[in-house]
Amino acid sequence: MKGYLHLEDGSVYAGELENGSPEDINGEIVFFTGMTGYQEVLTDPSYKNQIVVFTYPLIGNYGINFSDDESKKPQVKAVVMYECTKNYSHYEAKHSIKDYLQKWNIPIIYHIDTRSVVKKIRHQGSMAATISMSAKMEEHPCAIFEDGVFEVTSTSMETYGEGNTHIALIDFGYKKSIVTALVERGCKLTTVPFKMIDKIKDMKPDGVLLSNGPGDPEKLSDYFSTIKQIVSSYPTLGICLGHQLIALSFGAKTKKLLFGHRGANQPVFDEKTKRVFMTSQNHSYVVIGDSLKETDLTVRFYHINDESIEGLTHPTLPIVTAQFHPEAHPGPSDSEWIFDEFLDLVTAAKGDILYV
Repeated sequence: MKGYLHLEDGSVYAGELENGSPEDINGEIVFFTGMTGYQEVLTDPSYKNQIVVFTYPLIGNYGINFSDDESKKPQVKAVVMYECTKNYSHYEAKHSIKDYLQKWNIPIIYHIDTRSVVKKIRHQGSMAATISMSAKMEEHPCAIFEDGVFEVTSTSMETYGEGNTHIALIDFGYKKSIVTALVERGCKLTTVPFKMIDKIKDMKPDGVLLSNGPGDPEKLSDYFSTIKQIVSSYPTLGICLGHQLIALSFGAKTKKLLFGHRGANQPVFDEKTKRVFMTSQNHSYVVIGDSLKETDLTVRFYHINDESIEGLTHPTLPIVTAQFHPEAHPGPSDSEWIFDEFLDLVTAAKGDILYV
C-alpha cells in the first residue's frame, strides 16, 4: 500500500508501506550507515522509539537467522529503506526481513529516497518523524521520545556463565553480545535491572559493567548518586549510555549531537597507545569536554572525525568507559580488547575491593 514519511521540517516522502496501521507511527528518525548488520540494529534496545533509515540501498539479502538478535524482539519503531527484498540467501537464514518484521508488526516503508532523507538529517539534525497512510498532516511531527530506557530494561536478575570472576551488568537495555563477550572470557555474569541497582552490594561482585541503552541519560538523574557509589566501589566498565552515566554521576554534563554516531566505521583515537581503531557506535549524546574539568575523570578516547569524547578513565579508581561498542555486532572487532583490559582491572582488585 502507499505510505508517507513526514519529517519535522515539513518534508514528505512517498513510498510503499508494509505492516502499516490506520494509526500514525511516530518516533525520532535516525540513520545507520553500515552495509550489513541490519538484524543486530533492529534488535538493539538502544534504538527504542526510533525510526531507522538504512543508508545501504538493498536490505535483507542475507535474511534473518536465530543467532544474531541482540534482544528478544525488534526494538525499532519503524524502518525506512530504499529497497527491501523478500529474497535472501545465507546458510543460517530462516526468514526474510519482511516476514520477520511482519511477525512483530514493525512497519517498513521503502522505495523512499533515503539519500535525500539522510542529507536532511545531516544538515538539520535528528528530528521527529511520522509514518502515515495520509499524504497530508494537520501538524508536522514534533514529539521525540527519549525515555525508552524505562521500557527496555529487564524486570528480574538473570545469571549467565559459570566462571570464577563474577560481573554485575547493570541493565539499561543491554545487548546480548556484551554478555557473550564476557562469558566467553570465563566470567559469571548477572544482569541487574537498573531499578534494582541497590542489590549489587549484597551480590559482592568482582566487577561492574554499566550497559548501553536508549535515550537521554539525564532521564536517569535519580540514579546518579547511587551509580557514583557503585562505580567507586568496584572495577567498572561503562559502555555507551553506561559511559555517559558514569560521567554524569561524577558531575560532568552531556549534550545531544546534531545527528549522532550510528554505524560500523567510526574511527577512535586512544590517548594511551596513540593508535586509531575502528568502532561500532550507536548514540545521540556525548560527554561535554569542558564539563570534565570539575571532575577527576580524564579523556582516554576521542572520535577522529569530530573530536567528541569516546571514553574516560579515573586516576585512582579502576574505571574505564567507552562511548563505542567493544562487543561490536555489527561492526569491527578492533576494540574487543577493552573487555580484557577491564578484566585485568578486576583481577588486580580481587580481594582488595575499594569501598566508599
